[in-house]
Amino acid sequence: MRKIFKLLCLGLLFPACENLVEVDYPNNQIGTSQVFEDLQTANAALAGLYAGLRDQSFITGGSYYGAGALLASYADDLDCYFYDQNGVVDLYNNQQQQTNSNIETIWNTAYQQVYYANSIIYGAEHSTALSDGDKNRIKGEALLVRSLIYFYLQQLFGDIPFTASLDYEHNRKLSKTDAASVVTQLETDLAAAVSLLTDDYRDPERIYPNRKVAQLLLARVYLIRQEWSLAEQTAQSILQSPLYQLHPDLGEVFHKSGTHILWQLKPQNSGDATTEAPFYYFTNSTPNSYVLSQNLLNSFAENDLRKTYWMVSETFEGQNWFRPSKYKNLPGDNTDEYSVVFRLEEVYFIMAEALAKQNRFGEALPYLDATRRRAGLSPLTSLTGEAFNSELLAEKRREFFAESGLRFLDLKRWGRLSDLSAVKPNWKDYKQVWPMPHKELLLNANLSPQNPGY
Repeated sequence: MRKIFKLLCLGLLFPACENLVEVDYPNNQIGTSQVFEDLQTANAALAGLYAGLRDQSFITGGSYYGAGALLASYADDLDCYFYDQNGVVDLYNNQQQQTNSNIETIWNTAYQQVYYANSIIYGAEHSTALSDGDKNRIKGEALLVRSLIYFYLQQLFGDIPFTASLDYEHNRKLSKTDAASVVTQLETDLAAAVSLLTDDYRDPERIYPNRKVAQLLLARVYLIRQEWSLAEQTAQSILQSPLYQLHPDLGEVFHKSGTHILWQLKPQNSGDATTEAPFYYFTNSTPNSYVLSQNLLNSFAENDLRKTYWMVSETFEGQNWFRPSKYKNLPGDNTDEYSVVFRLEEVYFIMAEALAKQNRFGEALPYLDATRRRAGLSPLTSLTGEAFNSELLAEKRREFFAESGLRFLDLKRWGRLSDLSAVKPNWKDYKQVWPMPHKELLLNANLSPQNPGY
């Protein structure tokens, strides 16, 4: 345990830790008890977890290994123009194998971050000097982050190993926990995070999560578990908060000062761009990463303002593409954009879905109309049944393209991933989950069998 917390505090697992919280460390000799007997060093350990999310995580990463791009191309929102990038092309073509290096990186990084979060939870629980309020907040934040990581692991891989332990011998022999049990555990853990956190942000720029962030993720879990009333109640709690309101200007949605933002990640250094801005950028050339798919473009009405504000048309040698342009500022020129993790618009869609699943379409319609109105589209006056459900999926796709893998998550939750077969020639139903990394199966026989089809 002493070695674990040296790693946590010194940022050896996540080297950018010191850039989030400035704190001096005494010559590599901080042990377990010392870290969580001081609020500054405890916060520094927690800051390392956020730095890892910003710089290395599949969940929030804005480059080729991030959910925003990778799951959008795995589904039908982005076309891939990489020659090859650690298995990215195979994922775009729905031809991933158990030796895919990108999948291996996602798995290993996620479980490294789970272990880090578990270490922080343990340290906060066993601290004898931190106040109860600080212990609750630190544990609540770490529990929320761990739940977010497990949420995506479960959605990607199905049955997964779940652990809250720091025991190496125990963890190296873990068996898989069935997907339904993982989701049940997430509901329990997120309810605990909600009870531990407060609505107050500990930084005015909302770069650390609060209780409402935990509630949003909990509402996602309620949708998966088809607990429609609980999803409605949780979404309503967020919507009624005076902390949040929709921004009426599409051009301001990805600016860091918006009161519609629940949680965002600050770039490492002053002036640094978000990882999303340069990743999709190209001009006077052919694409070098991803572009918006024609299938996605066809889903927009001509007068939809999101085409003007959030896309850029590029033409080169007679060919035309559209690239995502939600984040505008390139490296060295960024003063007002952070990477948004959660924004209020998702809560509107959660509320619309929860109400629709209870056949309360009239009540759900205003929540579906909110983003349409902002995009300059006429309100929907009447919509019920399957027509409402289809429009909800389509409108959420238009609002959240290339963000957080929401298109994949929504199609999966609605049992609609098979729709991809119309535009993705290699799609098969078993590809609703990815293969577990082959190296992990070799290291731990208890993870067998491999997911079907692989």
